[in-house]
Amino acid sequence: MFRRRSLAPRSLRRAMNWWPPYLFAGVRVLEIADDWSSARVRLRLGRFNRNYVGTQFGGSLFSMADPFWMLLTMNSLGRDYIVWDKAGEIEFLSPGRGDVFAEFKLTEDRLEEIRRATADGSKALPWFTCDIAGADGTVVARLRKQLYVRRKPGT
Repeated sequence: MFRRRSLAPRSLRRAMNWWPPYLFAGVRVLEIADDWSSARVRLRLGRFNRNYVGTQFGGSLFSMADPFWMLLTMNSLGRDYIVWDKAGEIEFLSPGRGDVFAEFKLTEDRLEEIRRATADGSKALPWFTCDIAGADGTVVARLRKQLYVRRKPGT
């Protein structure tokens, strides 16, 4: 649906909010920073993402946070890099009984670490973590994503 780096952060946020998997799951992208350094997402508890015991469905918790580390890293590093999701895991810590939020913050130090690791053409496999928390700050789940990052040949 989205071509790589063809949308500004604000336009990508709007497009993702109308994307059917997010729209019908109750996911709302609240913010993507103009410099691609952060994003904030909300998942509303509703009838389409409520599990058998009435709490947030685990797959919805994972999907609300799934693309953001890749999107932020890809757009921050620029066209000279290949960036893919490699692995992901989620740990459920407490029931999500209401709306939940995830925040992603990509620091310049982390980007520089990736640039150094890939400067000679090697791949980097960095892990990123984010907490998914309720409005009261209770951590519902902890998501970890591993990215595959490499400089494009000839750059």
